[in-house]
Amino acid sequence: MPTYLVNIKDKLFENIFDNAPNGIAIIGLDYKWVKVNRSLLELLGYSEEELYTMSFPEITHKDDLEVAMAQKFQLLERNIARYQIKKRYFHKTGRIIWVLSSVSLEFHEDGTPLYFISQVVDISEHKELLLQMNSLAEIAKNQNEKLKDFAHIATHDIRSHLGNLNMIAGFMEEELHGIKNDENFKMLKVALAQLDTTISNLNEVRKDQFSAQDSLTALNLSDFVANNIYNISAIARHERCEIINAVDENLEVLAVPVYLDSVILNLLTNAIKYRSEKRSAFVQLRTIVSEDYVILEVSDNGLGIDLDAHKHDLFQFKKTFHQREDAIGIGLFITKNHVESMGGKIEVQSQVDVGSTFRLFLHKA
Repeated sequence: MPTYLVNIKDKLFENIFDNAPNGIAIIGLDYKWVKVNRSLLELLGYSEEELYTMSFPEITHKDDLEVAMAQKFQLLERNIARYQIKKRYFHKTGRIIWVLSSVSLEFHEDGTPLYFISQVVDISEHKELLLQMNSLAEIAKNQNEKLKDFAHIATHDIRSHLGNLNMIAGFMEEELHGIKNDENFKMLKVALAQLDTTISNLNEVRKDQFSAQDSLTALNLSDFVANNIYNISAIARHERCEIINAVDENLEVLAVPVYLDSVILNLLTNAIKYRSEKRSAFVQLRTIVSEDYVILEVSDNGLGIDLDAHKHDLFQFKKTFHQREDAIGIGLFITKNHVESMGGKIEVQSQVDVGSTFRLFLHKA
């Protein structure tokens, strides 16, 4: 190929590499960043100088690292030509970025490995929408459970009253001659029969009901706390918020894993989000054991909530208590629903400009 065509080809590749809308990176066999484009730098928040001193495992979430390393090993062994995985990177500010990473391996002319080429697409917004959809689905599910609980009450308590009314109607037929032909009495009999049909239908719904409490399992509370602290540790560090973990390592609670994760994460992120700029922020988690419950206490020294003004709105849907653009009023609503669906309860103490303490009451395992 003529030299000028080679130069044109190289310039074209460099132009595509630098201006691609998605992240592209060349990664060395030592997993260090060799070359990255502007899109990836913008996505991760680092300068070229900063990123080139790092390796990709340093900013990869620990729960995704093992899979990524295993796939790279498969490339090196030539068992696969490329792979694609969803994984999490930590942004320079500490927040988690979800990406779709497509990786292949380039080789020297002699067949020895040269470097990895990674194409990175930001899917954080998609993941966030998926999480919101799942949360709304859980809310709908919880509301459905409440309807089924009502069906249980109806099929049990109301059926008892219906049986009593049918007995009274029977006594009236025996004791009051001619009442069978009374139009009002006929209407009463029809109404009782219709009510019986309605309750039978509700009973069928009740038989099919699912309750989160049926799915409760014994879980180590400390493990879930530690995992969630890790997941937001970079954010806490960026916001200069100290997290104090004083949770007993040996306590087990009856819970649904996804619900327990959600409530701990919500309380931690809220404590950091609503920290006070007037003082060094901290969040402390500790456990208290009562006769029936393990109590997880989450305390902070943040902005606090005016309970006199907001006590009845505290766990309501779309209710917010601070003037922040990112406050949407769903977190505490979901938290309360999750805790109650596991048979527990939640309490709060708070004082404006002093801080808040949330207590989760979870049944002992």
